[in-house]
Amino acid sequence: MRNYDKWPSRFPKPGVAGSNPAWGTATVSVERGPTTLNSRPGLIAAVTAIVFWATGNVIVRLVELPGLQIAFWRIGLAAALYWLILVAAGRRLRWEHLKRSAPAAIAISLEIAVFFVALKATTIANTTVIAALQPIVLLFFGLRRFGERVTVRLVVLATLALAGVALVVFGSSGQPIWSPRGDFLAFVAMLLFALYYVFAKAAREEVPALEFQAAVWVIGTAVLLPIAALDAGGIVVPESRHWLALLVLLAIPGTGHFLMNWAHSRVKLSVTSILTLGLPVLSTIGAALFLDEPIIGWQLPGIVIVVVALGAVIRRETRLHLEQLEAVGALEPEPQA
Repeated sequence: MRNYDKWPSRFPKPGVAGSNPAWGTATVSVERGPTTLNSRPGLIAAVTAIVFWATGNVIVRLVELPGLQIAFWRIGLAAALYWLILVAAGRRLRWEHLKRSAPAAIAISLEIAVFFVALKATTIANTTVIAALQPIVLLFFGLRRFGERVTVRLVVLATLALAGVALVVFGSSGQPIWSPRGDFLAFVAMLLFALYYVFAKAAREEVPALEFQAAVWVIGTAVLLPIAALDAGGIVVPESRHWLALLVLLAIPGTGHFLMNWAHSRVKLSVTSILTLGLPVLSTIGAALFLDEPIIGWQLPGIVIVVVALGAVIRRETRLHLEQLEAVGALEPEPQA
């Protein structure tokens, strides 16, 4: 029997809504373990997802197909793959899974389509930095919808990272590949991706990761089918040389979506949104290596600022998670020397 009268005030008692601003109002149960925390596996999965997404941005620019057609076939292939995985695992999609996942599916399918078109219309740096503005939207969503409280330290780190992202983008202003249309589409995609984060986090509270991923891509295929057909006057079937790139898109950034969805129940919304600030940095590096978009001017110091800020976020959240586990007795404190 634990004596909670001497429970540390900065940690929430098991079964009681927490008041620590660093964690929000998470409920902790001794039997079920801590929930809505920032566990190390969750953070690793989220960071890996960001790396995979950045790789996908470069691949999209390399594929010689319109952005909307790339989005449709990439999502359609994902739907087929995850359906087969469900069947092989002896599981199936239920109507409840589809209903709960529908808002996230609509948001992410439209986001991928709009974002892929933006990647073809302007620089990768501009596209990804505009997408990186989503933490500002998500901080408010996390605060109001999920009861997460955002600390001053976290806001400062987010602001620092955004400043670094701005340097990365403005350092590329002299490059000829730019269009206001592409930047506007990137802004629309950012809003859609923010909605997806919120809808996905809510859906993952009731839908298992595999079923959620399958439902998202099945619904997404249905959403994009008429749009892709109208855009090209019919469905454009990729040539044989395009299929490998589409499969790589499915394998790399597609896996990133699965990892991030798995991480949603283990990492706070505010933290995962800040981690996405690494996307423009990694994408800009990839564009310099493979697309002849060199890193110039203020981009290099901007990259350093973003990496330092994100590293501080990860170290801080991991430390707080370990301290809370120790407080609830799930992790024995290290012996003092």
